[in-house]
Amino acid sequence: MDRSEKIRFVEDMKGRLEKARATFLVDFKGLDVEAMNRLRGELRKTGAEFQVVKNRLLKLASDSTDTALLQPYMQGPSALALSYEDAVAPAKALVGFSKDFEQLKIKAGQISGKVLDLDAIKRFAELPSREVLLAQALSVMQAVPTAFVRVLNGVLLQLLYVLKAIEQKKEDENH
Repeated sequence: MDRSEKIRFVEDMKGRLEKARATFLVDFKGLDVEAMNRLRGELRKTGAEFQVVKNRLLKLASDSTDTALLQPYMQGPSALALSYEDAVAPAKALVGFSKDFEQLKIKAGQISGKVLDLDAIKRFAELPSREVLLAQALSVMQAVPTAFVRVLNGVLLQLLYVLKAIEQKKEDENH
């Protein structure tokens, strides 16, 4: 790669890092080509991209982006997983893949300007997917008005019971 190609690469990578919601830095040493292609495919399914990068170029590209927080981890063989939408799905894919292929080591990650170590990424990967979280939020939002209507209905029923009891008492007094 000559100097002009490196400059273009850094500018392109910087633009992608600025758009990314989450970035994960991994050590891929020991993975064969077939395993790397499989990992790329799994990450592509989640809407993430995976690229092997030179640390020096990645450090240049990450300056003034949230990914700059990962610079202390940019040592040794490095590859970067970038997610532009859902941050949970790529984390799940990486954690799952690292269980199957012990050669893949997750160094660190960054989500919305917060650095995550391996343990935090594993906990993050245990979260439900975005769709499940949205469905849960929707069910909670639907439950609130339903519960409110039930409470109001209960109040009205109690009022009716009280009025019925008063009516019954007056009938008993008249007879």
